[in-house]
This record gives sequence, structure tokens and C-alpha cells, in this order.
Amino acid sequence: MKVSAYLSTLLALASFAFGENNVPPAGFTALFNGKDLEGFRGGDTADHRAYATLPDAEKTKWTEDMRKHWKVEGGELLNDGNGKYATTEKEYGNFELLVDYNMAPKGDSGIYLRNVPQVQIWDHTNKGEFKNGADKGSGGLWNNSPGAPGKDPLVLADNPAGEWNHFRIVMIGSRVSVWLNDKLTVDHAILENFYDRKTPVPAKGPICLQTHGAPIKWRNIFIREIGGEEATKLLVEKSAKGFETIWNGKDFEGWAGPVDQYEVVDGAIVCKKGKGGTIYTKEEYSDFAVRLEFKLPPNGNNGLAIRYPGTGDTAYEGMCENQVLDDNYKGIDPRQAHGSVYGIAAAARGYQYPIGEWNYEEVWVKGSRIKVELNGTPILETDVSKIDPKTFMAGSKHPGLERTSGHFGFAGHNDPVMFRNISIKKLQ
Repeated sequence: MKVSAYLSTLLALASFAFGENNVPPAGFTALFNGKDLEGFRGGDTADHRAYATLPDAEKTKWTEDMRKHWKVEGGELLNDGNGKYATTEKEYGNFELLVDYNMAPKGDSGIYLRNVPQVQIWDHTNKGEFKNGADKGSGGLWNNSPGAPGKDPLVLADNPAGEWNHFRIVMIGSRVSVWLNDKLTVDHAILENFYDRKTPVPAKGPICLQTHGAPIKWRNIFIREIGGEEATKLLVEKSAKGFETIWNGKDFEGWAGPVDQYEVVDGAIVCKKGKGGTIYTKEEYSDFAVRLEFKLPPNGNNGLAIRYPGTGDTAYEGMCENQVLDDNYKGIDPRQAHGSVYGIAAAARGYQYPIGEWNYEEVWVKGSRIKVELNGTPILETDVSKIDPKTFMAGSKHPGLERTSGHFGFAGHNDPVMFRNISIKKLQ
């Protein structure tokens, strides 16, 4: 039985307030066992995927350096403010993280999520750091770009330096929410990839406790991994406003095209195996956002028809086809990968759930701009009007690219790809 997000929050807070230190609440696992550094290695401000390529001798040096500056006393994990960071050996995707910390005055630290900096920790009374925003408090995504959502905490929630503070952090895809001492400081903001802001944060990575020049103590470090079903529920709850269902879950009322090539199975639209063609809404849309869930078979291939005129190949006659494709599909141009504007703009790969699981996607179309977010991670954001047609895949022309309105639909390609919970929001 799954623990609901609400229930897990209550359990976590109860553990924090009344429980024995380092004993995880129901549904959580302890990252720190209260006795030693088992499960931790040395880390640094570097993409953990690059760390994986280091020689074993170099990795050993990192961990040896970490152990010189970290120790366990009285069930607390202590750092002297120096050395490599305490970094989990295990990597995590979607999770709920609970952490208690107690930092010395004038301290500066943080928690790296998937080894990406960082949920900020510092002394909010340290005037020397006011120029960097310390007076706004801890709990923001400090390494986000200036002015970006999450960069600064929503409220000042810190207990004074030298006292214990409590974090609850939820990460779904690239989206992060943070509570410091039960106050919301970051609300569902995108964590930018500090190492390459043009690409999303990794789909998985370690949790890293940063050191930054001042002693700090940690305890009650617990994690709960979040599955795809719960992750989708949380994402839907955050984007619910303004969306209207465009498929009734039973039949093809309100849809046109070769609907006989599709069927309804377990509340989902499915392209019949070996069949295809573009089915589409009878209603037309100009600027809109669509959200839906999809499930792929191995090497499954389909697509979202964007501003489709009702005839022809949507990839060329419509504004575009937004790809729906198994990320493991081999031998393709990057502009054919899932989430890509077919033949025009490539999306980031590696953010789908395993084959056979439902994925959640939102696509925003406004003018000539298209944005795609898959399972909480932005994988594409582009303006197709600014892409040189000479660079299109195979030199193909896209006569419909400048269409300003059309139908929404699915471009079936003979594979039993499934779609459900389909809704659209018209944009002004």
C-alpha cells in the first residue's frame, strides 16, 4: 500500500518532533545510520556522471579526504567545515528527503540534489553575506539564475545559527519543493543544471551534503523514493487550473480521422497494432497547453499532432509532430527522439520511465514557441521560427510550420501506444 504524500508528511513531522534520532518514519530509509559513514563517499561540486569516469585511485582519494573531516559523535554527523562532501553511494530519481542540520554562526552550506547545487543553508544574520542574499534565509535554490523561481526562499524560516533546523524536500523530475521548519520556501520550482544550464538536471544522482568553511552537524537524514504513479499525481495537482478534458475515456465522440484504426482499452486510446493514421479533435486550437499520460511498448512510436489541418502528414502539413517514441529506439537522428519537434528541434533524452509504465507530459504551444515537460523535467524549449530551414533533417520542407491554429491529435505509426487523461488549456 502506497503512503500518500500527505500522510508521509505527517509521519515525517511526527518523527522530527517526537521520534528517536536517526530512526526513519514509516516509508522512509535512513541515509545516515547514526553510527558511521556507511553508504557515503567523497564528493564535490562536479557532475556525478563525470565522477563515474575517474580512475578508482582518484575516487579513493576523494573518500579518504571526506573521512578526514567528517565524524560521528552521539548519533550526529559532524563536519569541520572542510574536505570533500559527504555524498551517497546510491543515486536517486524522484524522492522525499528529510534532513535536520545545526550550523555554526556565519556558516554557509547546502544540500545537493542529484549532486546538483543546491538547497541553500547559511546564517541569515551574517551581514558579510547579505550581498549574496543571506538575509533572505535558507531553503532557496541558490544556484538558479537570478530572478528564476526558487532562487530566493519565499519566506525567512531559519532558526538561529547554533540551533537545529528541519528540511523537507520533494523532488519530482527537475521540480523541487522545499519546507524549512514547516514553512514553504520553494514551491515546485525547476532546479537548473548548474553544470550546463542548457540541459536538464540528471534523471538520477546522489544526495550530497556540502561543506563550506564552517562546522555543521546533521541528523535524521531520511529518504523515501517516489514511484511514477505518485509523481504524476503530484504534478497534475500543481497544474490543474484551467485544463479541460478533451477525451471522455469511453469512445471517440468529438474526434475525427481514422478512428477505426484505434480502440479504447482500460480507459486509454490505443493505436491498433499494424494500424495508424492521425486522429484529431474536431475542435481547433491556436495557443494551448496539453497534458496527458502515455505508455509505450518496446520501440513504440507515435506523435502529438500540433495544429493539424485535418489532412496530410502532421509532421509537415501541421505546425509539427511532437514525437512520442521509446527513448531506447536506436539509429535515429536526435530530432526524432521523444519530445522533439520532428525533424526540426531535438529534445533531451533519458527522462522516460521504464517501458510498460505510464509517463506524464505537458506540452505548451504559444505562437511559434514549443515547450515540453516530461515527468516533471523540461526536455525541450524552442522557437521554431528562429531555426534555419536549411538545417531541418534531410533538408525536408515543413509547409505547415507557420500555421497559427489547427486540431490536436495523435499520429499513429502502427504501434500500440496508449494515451489517457488528456486535457487542454487554451492560452490567451
